[in-house]
Amino acid sequence: MTNDNNPFKSIEDKFKEMQRGQKKKSAGSEKVITPKKPFNMKKFVKTSITITVIFAIAVILLANVFVVKEGEYRVVRQFGEITRIIEDPGLNMKIPFIQSVTSLPKNQMIFNVSEAEISTKDKKRIIIDNYAVWKITDPGKMISNARNIINAEARMEEFIYSVIRNEMGRLDYVDVVNEKNSKRGNLNDLVTQKVNEFLDEGNFGIEVIDVRMKRIDLPEENEHSIYTRMISERESTAQRYLSEGDAEKKIIEAETDREVQEMLATAKKEAAIIHAEGEAEAAKIYNNAFSKDPEFYNLYRTLQSYAKTIGEDTVIIMPADSPYAKILTGYLE
Repeated sequence: MTNDNNPFKSIEDKFKEMQRGQKKKSAGSEKVITPKKPFNMKKFVKTSITITVIFAIAVILLANVFVVKEGEYRVVRQFGEITRIIEDPGLNMKIPFIQSVTSLPKNQMIFNVSEAEISTKDKKRIIIDNYAVWKITDPGKMISNARNIINAEARMEEFIYSVIRNEMGRLDYVDVVNEKNSKRGNLNDLVTQKVNEFLDEGNFGIEVIDVRMKRIDLPEENEHSIYTRMISERESTAQRYLSEGDAEKKIIEAETDREVQEMLATAKKEAAIIHAEGEAEAAKIYNNAFSKDPEFYNLYRTLQSYAKTIGEDTVIIMPADSPYAKILTGYLE
């Protein structure tokens, strides 16, 4: 087959033209490549080591700087032994890898003492719930004898329980629950004082500021019986008051009745005397008046007898010439 009759000839020509164009582009894009300098490995390693050492020193210095705050103690230890205790606030440093720093609170703390069941002098079982306000006064003594705050609070709790148990054993139940009317004094101050004495003897380096009772309860098994007995005692006391009041009422009523009878008798006596004196004075006046005219007196007495003897249904039978009838009929000659 001739080239004129080849059907793929046009395609081959276009492919050849494309190859020639690519060769021209690659020939025009060739550049001159300069050789690179060799890498200085020693200088790089030296620089890296220097930077690493400086960074490590800075990290170590910063890690061993510590701040002492206003409300805390800082305890510096070296191989477990206390080397210094810092109280003043500010920046301080410790020796790296050898010394360690711990902190202790300087301000007052509140410790809730565990509830305890105690017997009073009159054999009453009560449950006492206290709290204590305390602080660290000497961190060195506290660490030497108590090691940490938890142990210090445990020893303090033992002393508080011991003192309260002894003091409550000397008091009756009424004196415990009624502090105002009790003769026991201030129990809280007494407990605080004695607990501090025990802490000073043990050189614990802590001080109890105050011990207070939060709550006083009865054991559950005794609560119902105590309440029943209290109600019975109150009812007995109320009944006694009612009986005493009723007896006092009767005494007052009897005394009042006696005074009233005496007053009435005196009044009647005085009235009788006054009445008798009045009657005597009236009789004297009548006598003086009637003695001046005896006939008028006789007439007056006769008229009075009429008034007393004659009524609406009275019937009188007498002689017509009797003086009594004459006066009644109006014949007075």
